Amino acid sequence: MADAHSPDMIVRYTPAERLGHWVVVIFFVLAAASGLALFHPALFWMSGLLGGGPWSVVLHPFAGLAMCVAFYVFVRPLWHHNRMEPRDRAWLSAIRDVVDNREDRLPEVGRYNAGQKILVYVLAGCLIALFVSGIVIWRSYFSGYFGISIIRASALLHAFAAFILVAGILVHVSAALWVKGSVPAMMSGTVTLGWAFKHHRAWFREMIRPSSGR
Repeated sequence: MADAHSPDMIVRYTPAERLGHWVVVIFFVLAAASGLALFHPALFWMSGLLGGGPWSVVLHPFAGLAMCVAFYVFVRPLWHHNRMEPRDRAWLSAIRDVVDNREDRLPEVGRYNAGQKILVYVLAGCLIALFVSGIVIWRSYFSGYFGISIIRASALLHAFAAFILVAGILVHVSAALWVKGSVPAMMSGTVTLGWAFKHHRAWFREMIRPSSGR
């Protein structure tokens, strides 16, 4: 719907959605920094940002667990917007036009385009893998219940899922910076009508329909 305080703006993210997004971001940064510090000696300097090595060891599993919970709470109400549709497959088939920023040649998309939906699936899959493998290798509480072969396999899965997760987040950040107006939208919650029409035209039509009396 349009922003009542600014007729040329449209609400894209509610306060609750913005809060949920930034809570996930905070826990991701904490989990990623502590995890990378423990993963390789060359990255151990990151532990200094978190109070040192011992604090990183303590922080990492709890930050990771909090990130998984926060992501679930954030994404669950929005999941119906992320279901793949025929127009998403058409969008993917025109990926060259997406890269070349020829949006006039693309099919109209809803609140999220196919690339954003795929990213959500990838992040959700990675977090499930990280949660399960993290429980197995959490020495203080659970690793004693599993054999060494399962622990080793879980450690490999944890590292692989973490790599994909970080790569996915980097893609997400790059796309947000590439599409002008995306980052301010997550800060203010609103986008211009022109932005909505250009990037998410089907969603734009859906949002303005109540105000047009139809």
